[in-house]
This record gives sequence, structure tokens and C-alpha cells, in this order.
Amino acid sequence: MTRITTTINANAVTLGIESFGDDDAALVLLVGGTTMLSWPDALCERLAAGGRRVVRYDLRDSGQSTTTDPEAPAYTLRDLAADAAALADALGGGPAHLAGIGVGGMVAQVAALDHPGEFSALTLAGTRAVAPGPPDDDLPDHDEATMSRLFSHPMPDWSDREAVADFAAAGAEILGDDPDAARAVAARVWDRTPGTAPAVQMANQLGMVFSRLDCAPRWRERLPEIKLPALVVHGRRDRFFPVGNAEAIAREIPGARLLVLEEAATTIPEAAAGEVAQSMLALGQGTPGPGGGPGV
Repeated sequence: MTRITTTINANAVTLGIESFGDDDAALVLLVGGTTMLSWPDALCERLAAGGRRVVRYDLRDSGQSTTTDPEAPAYTLRDLAADAAALADALGGGPAHLAGIGVGGMVAQVAALDHPGEFSALTLAGTRAVAPGPPDDDLPDHDEATMSRLFSHPMPDWSDREAVADFAAAGAEILGDDPDAARAVAARVWDRTPGTAPAVQMANQLGMVFSRLDCAPRWRERLPEIKLPALVVHGRRDRFFPVGNAEAIAREIPGARLLVLEEAATTIPEAAAGEVAQSMLALGQGTPGPGGGPGV
């Protein structure tokens, strides 16, 4: 399988990308949350094997994308959405199936609303429909006990690769994810991070830039405007964004299908890659997803 890592200029910034599959196949664009490695290799490979060109990319201030000052980002959530649209256009091949995970799911929602002509389908994984910070009253917030444990864990020495990997593994265990997988991904993220400055490493490992990002205006009320075939994927055991957030998104996007991964928490485990890929490939095809539900 062809697999290429490079950079591409879009919307006046440089974005680090990795592509899987045939350049002539229909494009699936994966918005990282924040780095491209938020999307597991196994899922990318399954989508490519299903006849898609899969491109995952780093958001600004992460990975190989333009990194300036993660402590004071001079851009907004809407700028990140415009990056996704510009990248889809630059990659060519017609409208792209856009997918976002975690905070990347917030980018994907705004991109689908602001630039609908660039996209043919939408997948949202492990995300919610409001900006970082307190949620709406009808949405479940982070599990308090889990957050207390998570934020009481001391920060690592960001210049120490092993310490950063151990920190990620400990956080994954608290969140209910696979600590071994988290350790391996954190090490890969560390290797791709341009420098060991604490702010840059935190932006890559924790997505801390989003706590400082201008996420106005609200977009939740606009979700009914999305006319794309949509899939909402969420872990039943997610304590960071509890599954009620996904249920709300699926209700508010017309015709959206909800896929709950019963054994998953905040990440897509390798064991679920096949089920998620099958559901993504079915979008817009009118074929059943796993369990016999509509592919939409």
C-alpha cells in the first residue's frame, strides 16, 4: 500500500500530511486532534483497502504543520476549518469525506457548515458540539472524578521522551484507554514535534492550544444545516466527552447515524478499526452499517 508523508501549503500555512492508498481514489480527509496520529494506522489502512485515498494531517501548532506560538495562537477555530477546506481543494479529486476526532471533530463541524461544497460526507468521532470549556446545560460534562485524577498527575519533563510516553500511558489508564497504545503514540508524537519547548510539546501531546483558541461564534445551533451524510462515532466508556454529547450531535444533524463503540473510551481502539472503517465506507452508499443499521 502506498504511504507518503509530506507537507502541503493551504490557506497560507504549511500542513503536515500523510496519505494512504491510490491518488486517484475518492478522498477521505482526517482532521487530527491535534496531530494526525490521533487517527490510528489500522483505520487509515482499512479505509485505503476499501478503495479510498486517505489523508490525515496535523493541525497548526502541531506535528509538521506551521508552528508559531501555541500559548497565544493568532488564529481561530474558523481559520482551522478554512484550512481543512483549502487542503481538500489542494489535494483535488472532488469533494472529500471529512472526518474529525476529539477537538478535530469541532474543526470538522465548522468546516462542514462554512464550506459545504468541499465535502461529500462527515464523520465525527469522540467530540461534542460546543467549544472547550463548560458545556451546555443539556450536555454531560467531563467526569469529575476522572478529571480530578487526570489533572493531579504531575506534568513530565517535556525534553524527556520516555517521561512523556509514561505520562501519556498514565493518562490513558485514567481515561480508560489502552496505556500501551498511548505510550507508543506519544513516543511517535514526540519524535515528530519540532523541538522540546514545553508549550510546543504540550500542544502536540495534549492539544492545549485549544484552551486558548477563539472558538466563537457558537455552531451547535447550525447543526441542522448540515446536509451531508453523517456518521457520529463515540466510545461508550468515554469519561472526557461522555456519550450523551454524541447522542446530541446525531439528533441535531439530519439523518446522522450514531455508532457507539461499547468497549471504547476516548480513542478508536485497533479492535474497532474494521467496524468504524466499514461504517465510514458505507456513508452515502445506501448500504447497511454494522448491526444492520442504515449506512446513510
